[in-house]
Amino acid sequence: MKITSTNTAKPTTIIWNGKEVITGIYKTPTKAPIFLGTSDVKGDEVTDRKHHGGEFKACYLFSEDHYEYWKNLYPNLDWHWGMFGENLTVSRLNEKEIHVGNIYKLGDALIQITEPREPCFKLGAKFGNQNILKQFIKHSFPGTYIRVLKEGHVKTGDTLELVEKAKNSITTSQFFDLLYDKEKNKAHIESIQTNDAIRKSKRDKLKAFLK
Repeated sequence: MKITSTNTAKPTTIIWNGKEVITGIYKTPTKAPIFLGTSDVKGDEVTDRKHHGGEFKACYLFSEDHYEYWKNLYPNLDWHWGMFGENLTVSRLNEKEIHVGNIYKLGDALIQITEPREPCFKLGAKFGNQNILKQFIKHSFPGTYIRVLKEGHVKTGDTLELVEKAKNSITTSQFFDLLYDKEKNKAHIESIQTNDAIRKSKRDKLKAFLK
C-alpha cells in the first residue's frame, strides 16, 4: 500500500435544510507533506469534532482502487484525489484484507487501523445526490480512519509497512458490515470486545446485540 495523494481542505460553507453548514469534505491534493497529529491532520479543516477528528479518527484513508467504480456512477463530476474527503488516497488499500488494530509505519508516523467511515449527508452534498449514502453502504468499501500512535510527516510515495498485526480481530469490511447489517455476526462482535483500537462506546453499542 502506497500513498497516491495527500489531501487537505479549507472550510467550505454549504446549505443543508435551509441552514449554513461548514464542512471539510472538499479536500484537494497538497504539494507538500502533511503532518499527522494525534487528533487531526495539521492544517486540515475539521469542523464537526463530534463525528470527525479525535483519537480514533485522526486521519481518513480511502483506496485509489475504488475511484474507477465511482467515476462510472458519477462521470460528470470534476474528479481529483480527495473526492471522498480522505486525507490520504492509498493504492492497493483493500478493506477485505486489512484488520482493525493493525499497526503500520507510514513516513515518520506510526498509525493504527481503527474504524470504517460511516457516510453522512455531507458526502451526498459533495456528490450532488443523497442516494450515494445507500450506494456507499452497499458497495462496502468505506476506507478507514486511523489512530496516530506516533506523530509525523507523510508524503506521496510513502508506503504502509506492517509493524504489528492485530490479534483476534476482524477486517475493516467486516466491521463495516457489523454497523449496517440487520443480522449481526455475533462471532465478529465478540471478537472485537477487547480490541482497544475501537472506541469503547462503539464496542458497547454492538455488544447489546449479543443479548
